[in-house]
Amino acid sequence: MTDAEHPRLADLRVHYDLDVLVESAMAADPLSQFRSWFAQAHDAGIVEPNAMVVATAGADGVPRARTVLLKEADARGFAFYTNLTSEKSRDLQANPWATAVFGWYPQHRQVIVTGRVESVPRDEAAAYFASRPRGSQLGAWASRQSSVVSGRAEFEERYGEVEQRFADGEVEFPDFWGGWLIRPVSVEFWQGRESRLHDRVKYVAADEGAPLDDPQGWTIQRLSP
Repeated sequence: MTDAEHPRLADLRVHYDLDVLVESAMAADPLSQFRSWFAQAHDAGIVEPNAMVVATAGADGVPRARTVLLKEADARGFAFYTNLTSEKSRDLQANPWATAVFGWYPQHRQVIVTGRVESVPRDEAAAYFASRPRGSQLGAWASRQSSVVSGRAEFEERYGEVEQRFADGEVEFPDFWGGWLIRPVSVEFWQGRESRLHDRVKYVAADEGAPLDDPQGWTIQRLSP
């Protein structure tokens, strides 16, 4: 493809005109509003509406981001699961703050969650691990997440060893695997609008750790596009 055939990035535009976001029509608490938008994204057939980009920064101050899958959303916050020795886990152990972004682009929407992060209780992480497909359980044992490997063959060899280890029973819950819970201090809902005059409405916690389903714990602010 020649340079002339490549799309010119500056010319790529989408007209945002699907919906509006009005404070008076929003839920009184951020959890209810999130659940409403999430249900709409799911019902619209958006692929993996629970996919979120989680941004962290470790002791070195360098920002890092990756896509993970939301597995729980309740009054405490937003939870995901991972290897506890991975790069993101090391970042969170050094600097327990994160931002997660849900991008529901066909609906011209995104949600931005920012908050302090804490470990998911081990009994809850174990229960979730037990619910995973067996192949995913084995993969958790085989993968030394974020570490350098010599090639695909090395990983597949470890997977085969793990298959043999647990061939006669259930896959044990690893001590190096668990969950992280983002406890929001803010949740922003973004709706694309015409002429880039987007609607941005943010729920801000009165106190760190305010339950997401408590209307008294949050104030609603409109932000400039």
